[in-house]
Amino acid sequence: MAQLIADRRDVDFVLHEQMKVGDLTKHERFAEFNKKTVDMIVSEARNLAIKEILPTQKESDEVGCTLENGVVKVPECFHRINKLYKEGEWLAMIDDPQWGGQGMPKTVSLAAEEYFIGANPSFMLYHGLSHGAANLINTLGTEEQKKIYLEKLYSGQWSGTMLLTEAAAGSDVGALETTATRNDDGTFSISGTKIFISGGEQDMVENIVHPTLARIEGAPPGTPGISLFLVPKYRINKDGSPGEFNDVVCSGIEEKMGLHGNCTCTLVLGGKGGCVGTLIGQENKGMRAMFLMMNEARQLVGLQGFAVATASYCYALNYARERLQGKHLLAGKDPNAKSVPIIEHPDVRRQLMTMRAYVDGMRSLIYYGGMAHDLEVLAETPEEKEKYADRSAILTPIIKGYITDRTLEVTSHGIQVYGGYGYTKEYPVEQLMRDARIFQIYEGTNGIQAMDLMGRKLGLKNGQAFMDYLGEMHKTIEEAGKIEELKTLTARVESAVGRLADTANKIAKAAASDKALNAFAFAHPFLDVTGDVTVAWMLLWRAEIAAQKLKKLAGSPDMAAITEKAAKNKDAAFYLGVMKTAEFFIMNLLPATMGKFDAIESMNGAAVEIPDAAFGS
Repeated sequence: MAQLIADRRDVDFVLHEQMKVGDLTKHERFAEFNKKTVDMIVSEARNLAIKEILPTQKESDEVGCTLENGVVKVPECFHRINKLYKEGEWLAMIDDPQWGGQGMPKTVSLAAEEYFIGANPSFMLYHGLSHGAANLINTLGTEEQKKIYLEKLYSGQWSGTMLLTEAAAGSDVGALETTATRNDDGTFSISGTKIFISGGEQDMVENIVHPTLARIEGAPPGTPGISLFLVPKYRINKDGSPGEFNDVVCSGIEEKMGLHGNCTCTLVLGGKGGCVGTLIGQENKGMRAMFLMMNEARQLVGLQGFAVATASYCYALNYARERLQGKHLLAGKDPNAKSVPIIEHPDVRRQLMTMRAYVDGMRSLIYYGGMAHDLEVLAETPEEKEKYADRSAILTPIIKGYITDRTLEVTSHGIQVYGGYGYTKEYPVEQLMRDARIFQIYEGTNGIQAMDLMGRKLGLKNGQAFMDYLGEMHKTIEEAGKIEELKTLTARVESAVGRLADTANKIAKAAASDKALNAFAFAHPFLDVTGDVTVAWMLLWRAEIAAQKLKKLAGSPDMAAITEKAAKNKDAAFYLGVMKTAEFFIMNLLPATMGKFDAIESMNGAAVEIPDAAFGS
């Protein structure tokens, strides 16, 4: 059953052998998180996910949320697992013990969250936004705001959301119409309507804290005039308990394609003139402040996508091993040949390898993002801190955008492996694909992620930050190139990295010229190739480690000896799988990326030159 959510052996491989999280224990901040402790954390998370959270996945999808007299009732099965999740103090894994956090490395927390989200992404979405709201307060809040909110949020006693979107202000947040009027006591009266608010109203907690974007009366138009406010569902009494209702009313919830267990609300603030909020951060700097939460949320969405993708892969793999259908291809017309498991059919194996290649690359990329965060936290100089902050900035649109695009592809393959059964509700893979579709949209569509990568991150530090990112790839290429069995793969990855550098330079120049519209029409393809090359790097990095381990296990670099050892030894089989997965992606999928580079560099203007009327009637 554990394999139906994530591959524990691969989780351990990435944590301990690729990212080497044990090295973090050399620093006092993470000294207690040795291998034994890390393994225990992951095991406890897996047990909670499999035994308690996973059984709610199907039920919560079928039951969904209901709105009664302004109160949203979540699926009843959520109440018990929410209690267990809070008791385990899982929400604040990486946070300051001063406010109830566990202070663990983010890289380790991601392994736990992989299991939780893979078990039920709808349930975990409530907690992801709560953490984001708490982290926002911890970073920008006053001491008073921290005392009021942090322990309650980190413990899960209260929840948090993010109030950005309005009917006339979706991706264009600067067009928002929600207003904030000054009160004599320093608070603000908030008035407006927010839509598409995940977890905006729910009955698992006693209070909900809404970080809310609004414009103070008289502030400049557009994004420069936006401020950020903390708006609780219930006002806070002096003793910290919830007080009177704060005029935040849920007027409706959406009927959605997926994530039925998580409510998506329309919230009316101040409909009766009684909604009060307090400023967090500086006036007219709200968008900059909210980006702290949005960037965390964007990486969370990438994690959501990956966790759903790996669950789909594990289900499909298990099914392919058990489902008997058709004779072996080499059995010919033998009438006595028996049906074989579908995993023995070449096309099914191709699909499973495609799924695995993306899933393995995603896991390494997600955990690498966690390591960048941990190293930024531990940085001892401003220069080092800035280096890892820049790395996280570059990774954010790739993790959010590229991973969620590939997630839809992986979950589609998951359905295909099941055949007709995959399209039915009898098996879980159709729900996973439905749940995954929103990941490409919320927290900034993937088109916006692409424009962020090309328009902002590519030019960070005059392009040096992106070149440093490619420099990390070259370090792996240099090490892998020393291994004879990987030379062909290494050469292909090196060629792809070089092509990415050239294309990045060309598209950046085009974006700054009269070809800007053409360039931005290729922003998403550029995100795609950046992600492809990043996955190729991650898989080559994994293969370099695996090749060395296999050589020790087999006592020889000879592939025949390695294959023989793999038939008898689980570790050898695992490492051989890592190498074959890298080979599959680099030899079979990466060549298509080279064709995408050709298309981008052509900078063809058809998409922007076609008249609107020519699109059709």
